[in-house]
Amino acid sequence: MLFDIRTIVGGLLGLYGIVLVIMGFFHDTAAEEAKTGGINVNLWAGLGMVVFAAAFLAWAWLRPVAVDRPDPGAEIEEHQG
Repeated sequence: MLFDIRTIVGGLLGLYGIVLVIMGFFHDTAAEEAKTGGINVNLWAGLGMVVFAAAFLAWAWLRPVAVDRPDPGAEIEEHQG
């Protein structure tokens, strides 16, 4: 499950989302809000990314990838018969 693409995407979205939320809380200036029409874009984009990251990680946890592995004993019997 470690190399499932959903965990990688979820982890990266979560990391970037947390950085944006922190930037939205601590680096919100009037000049930056004037550029976006009074909206704290870093905060809202970060929260959206954290929500999507949680969805990806929940999806990977609730529906893990099932790998079909053949029975090792069946392979030996096929070659003998």
